[in-house]
This record gives sequence, structure tokens and C-alpha cells, in this order.
Amino acid sequence: MSKYLVKRILLAVLSVFVICFITFFVMNAVPGGPFNSEKALSEATKAALEKRYNLDKPVYVQFFLYMKNILHGDFGVSLKTGRDISGTIMSCFKVSARIGGYAAVLALIVGVVLGAVAALFRNKWPDRVIIFLTTLFTAMPSFVFATFLLMIFCIRLKLLPVWDASTKSLILPVIALAAYPTAYITRLTKTSMLDALGQDYIRTARSKGVPTVKVIFKHALRNALIPVITYVGPMLAYILTGSLVVENIFTIGGLGQQFVKSINNRDYPMIMATTIFLAVIMVGMNLLSDIMYKIVDPRIKLD
Repeated sequence: MSKYLVKRILLAVLSVFVICFITFFVMNAVPGGPFNSEKALSEATKAALEKRYNLDKPVYVQFFLYMKNILHGDFGVSLKTGRDISGTIMSCFKVSARIGGYAAVLALIVGVVLGAVAALFRNKWPDRVIIFLTTLFTAMPSFVFATFLLMIFCIRLKLLPVWDASTKSLILPVIALAAYPTAYITRLTKTSMLDALGQDYIRTARSKGVPTVKVIFKHALRNALIPVITYVGPMLAYILTGSLVVENIFTIGGLGQQFVKSINNRDYPMIMATTIFLAVIMVGMNLLSDIMYKIVDPRIKLD
């Protein structure tokens, strides 16, 4: 287990480095610069700013200096606001994490329950209704569903605010973020449950007179959760950071909206810092999901 963890951690570090490398050079390959849109600046002022932020140096030198600062925990300051990037990311992430955390819990609970119900009532009306809804939410883009919720509950019915400091404003973004993961988890749970219910150990347990509830929840569902755990890591990384589209639709000041703003402003340090932050979360969640395999099913061997 320890050998596997060391290998995965080294692979995770390499993955983050590759992401940094590709993002940095692709970002600098786009024509223009962060100060080109500032028409009030003179050429001398632009040159001074580029020199201050090392933008006048070759790209490979900029990358080396940036990675050197990163290793010392320095993400720099925003080229547009002059604020410390680390503080900005953490303040924005608190908003995204709050909404994403609620969405993750909602998706897991509802998805597992609906998947188990669909498996137990296979080819009956509960199963057909659940499959119809999961197909609908899987096919519907998040921006379409978010816009639909916004128009119905905020604009037409005026039951909920678009976004403010109240708890009510969290309801629609959470539902919009949780819709697709819920549908996907429901399908995974149903498929895994059907496979588990057909195994020999389930038939043996039933033949011994084990109660149906115990057979389903202790034996079948536990093994059926393994594919779900495979998806939990990427799902958490996706919705904890907040959907870019959903955050912009509901005007949420989260990390996703900050990322889009930094791209529009060509704010190089902010783009890199946000990308690294998201990459670390994605890689870390995938590593966590692999470790959870062993906890759920001790028979799994990690090499």
C-alpha cells in the first residue's frame, strides 16, 4: 500500500507539472498581452510593466522563474488588480466549495437511492420514470438547465433570489450543479446493483434466509458502490470548484467566475494559479478515490 501511494503521489506531481508546462506555453502563444488592452498606457509604461513582471524575457525564462516562485509558495500578484493571488483564490474557493459541497452530497445521496430503487424495480414504472429523468439530465447541458431554473423560479415565479447572502440563493445553483452527477451516479448504481444481485453470494444469502433488506444494503449495495467511488473523485473535483457556466449564470463570485475573468483579462499569473489549484484538486481527488477502493472492498489489491 505504501509503495503504491508513493508511486501515485510522484505521478500526481508529474501530472501537475505537465499541466503547468502546457498551460504556460499555450497561454503565452496567444497573440497579445495583458497590457495591450490598456489604451491609456504609453509604450514606455507598458515596457516598464512588462519588465516588472518579467514579461520582457523569453518564455522559457519566464516559466523557469514562475516555477521557482511556485516552489517557494509564491503565486505572485494579479496583473490587473495588484492583489495577492493566493488570498483571492482562497476567498473565491470558499464560495465555490460551499455550493459544490452541498451539490456533491445531494448528488451522492439521491443518485445512490434512485439507482438502488431502479435496480430493485427493474422494468417497472419506478425504473422507467427514473431512467427517463436520468436520460434527460444527462443530455441537457448545465447552462440550459441553470437558465431554465433561473427563468422559472427567479424571474417568473420570483420565489428565489438570483444571488445574495441568503441561504435561499444557494438552492438553484446546487440543483443545477448536482443534476448531471446525480443522473450519472443513478445509472452507475443501477448497473452495479443489477450485476451484484445476480452474483452467487447473493443467491446463497437468500437461500440461507437472510432478510431482503440486509441482503440488499449490506451485501449488494456495498459492492455496487465500487464503480460509484470511481466517479466520486472527478465529480468532487468538478463540482467543488464550481461549474464555470453555472457560476456565471447565477453571478456567483466563485473560483469559476474568477477563472473566466482572468482569461478575458489575460491575467497570466491568475490563470496559472487557478489552473494549478484546479489541477491539484483533480489529481488529489482521483488519488483519494483509489484509496477508497481498498476501504470499501479489502479484496482489491493496489499495485
